[in-house]
Amino acid sequence: MKVMPFVHEGLGNSSYLVDLGEGQALVVDPDRSIQRYLQLAEARGLRIVALLETHLHADFVSGARELAHATGARILLPAGEQAKFPHEAIEAGQRLRLASADIEALASPGHTPEHLAYVLRSARQPPQLFSGGALIVGGAARTDLISPDLTESLTRSLFHTVHQVFAALPDNTILYPTHGGGSFCSTGAGGERISTLGRERASNPLLRQTEQEEFVRWLPRTFPAAPDYFFRLRAFNQAGPRLRGEIPSPRPLSADEFAEALAAGAIVIDVRSKEEYSLAHVPNAISNPLRDVYATWLGWLVPPDLPLLFVTDGVRLEDVVAESLLVGYERFVGWLQGGITAWQASGRPVAEVRLVDAQAARRAIVDGAEILDVRESDEFASGHIEGALQLPLGRLQDVAATLPKGRPLVAYCGHGERASTAASLLERAGLGPLLNLDGGIEAWRAAGYPIFTNGS
Repeated sequence: MKVMPFVHEGLGNSSYLVDLGEGQALVVDPDRSIQRYLQLAEARGLRIVALLETHLHADFVSGARELAHATGARILLPAGEQAKFPHEAIEAGQRLRLASADIEALASPGHTPEHLAYVLRSARQPPQLFSGGALIVGGAARTDLISPDLTESLTRSLFHTVHQVFAALPDNTILYPTHGGGSFCSTGAGGERISTLGRERASNPLLRQTEQEEFVRWLPRTFPAAPDYFFRLRAFNQAGPRLRGEIPSPRPLSADEFAEALAAGAIVIDVRSKEEYSLAHVPNAISNPLRDVYATWLGWLVPPDLPLLFVTDGVRLEDVVAESLLVGYERFVGWLQGGITAWQASGRPVAEVRLVDAQAARRAIVDGAEILDVRESDEFASGHIEGALQLPLGRLQDVAATLPKGRPLVAYCGHGERASTAASLLERAGLGPLLNLDGGIEAWRAAGYPIFTNGS
């Protein structure tokens, strides 16, 4: 067997193409961007025969149905998923034979109630454990995404899973988790994405917590904020995502057509760089530069039922669509043909957000501007600008109404992209003038200005 991982850095997740021998392959936890699996399988002369999922995903749209449509592969899902589309239900303890590999399904609840992990065994190789979110490098996946009422019982289940379910597997078992560093589904994840059970037994803090009650009290306190879309994608995946061919692509629109769609209730997503957005943008457009974490912020900040318009100006539209589909957005209206230049040429107004260096930001603060740190709490605690209000980007829309109107606001993050998004949300709330600290906290530090930590 040869295992070939595919990592989505922005979502912090891995999926796997497994060469089973005999020209056959298996894909574990595929996402909706299926072309990469198809291309690698074709390059290696493999036929994808099965698609295996560990659990109902909350942070991305499953690609199992799309991949099965493209290849004819069997869809193998945990029986507890109760998926509403054709599939084969796998029960805990069930064993499968695919080509030269034996596969055993292990009940591993915690991250989700229906969770299964899979052990693949073949001759002359250590066991391969596809653990989903039950055990990841340096941690495990969170237990609070079903409902508050179930968090404690799922945390108890996770304690049993990490301490008992994998206990009989040897130390040289190779661990292939789905969640990992950068995933809001994960807790305690490090930078590595593949490990062994031996290494995790020696270093994973979850395995060092041997008292169940302490584990149950401690673990939920380690969870990062949860993006809003996490709480709708389970049902989306359970119902069965639509096939790509069933979803209309965004159309090229003239400035007049774009304005008509905007007036009819669509929302503009500006995927250009923060620099381009700052100079001129369609008023009230949401800035979300296309980068690794684009899908996360789209899912967190944009209501799923709104039709989408895009300003791309050279950014590959296919990539924007693929990343949007990955978190369940399918209502595409169109993209602005000719870009912001065409919008301006039509005589329509543009807005701007000043992108400023550290010196200009400091002068604005001295002159009375409010400064907003839109990073997560752990980032803020590690170092921030004195007097900054800590308002994480994911919750900014909830508190924007409490911020002073008519007062300059300086937003900053790690580098400037999140602050660009924050500025766009503040603009939609009628606030400003707005400034974005270019380069974020690092630019402030590089300028020699003081950085404060919690307690200093």
